Amino acid sequence: MKKNGRLYTVLAVTVGVIFAITGSAYSEGHSKDLVKYPEEYRKWAHIKSMVIQQGHALYDSFGGIHHIYANDKALKAMKSGKPYPDGAVLIFDLLDAKSENNAVVEGSRKVLGVMEKDAKKFSKTGGWGFEGFKGDSRERVVTDPVTACFNCHEAQKNSAYVFSQYRQ
Repeated sequence: MKKNGRLYTVLAVTVGVIFAITGSAYSEGHSKDLVKYPEEYRKWAHIKSMVIQQGHALYDSFGGIHHIYANDKALKAMKSGKPYPDGAVLIFDLLDAKSENNAVVEGSRKVLGVMEKDAKKFSKTGGWGFEGFKGDSRERVVTDPVTACFNCHEAQKNSAYVFSQYRQ
């Protein structure tokens, strides 16, 4: 039970900090540091899914279905345990969860979170760039990647600042 409690705490903090939906974009001064929108990420490797249900501490803001995806570079690093190379990208896809015919199904997208590895470009945040895109749009919602994302990921330094692990 202690392990599950820790998992939920880590997830809650991660989700809350990384994807604080503010509705505003990076300032013009950060344009060189923008994380790219991940085209066709749904064709990437699906790493895991989970559902945050009512009663969870972050349900009001982040309740729903969560899918984690990895591009080829990220997947190879996850499987091998080697460092993530530049170009590795991880996706956090958060969708509303709806009840339909006694099943929980995906509703509309709330946010698409992105971690993009570029050691030089994102040196202040462990080599990772962070961004969230609102709903199905390309509207950026992370105003400060250090306080909104990296401060929480810093606790995962021993796993390359990544919370998700590859499951055999």
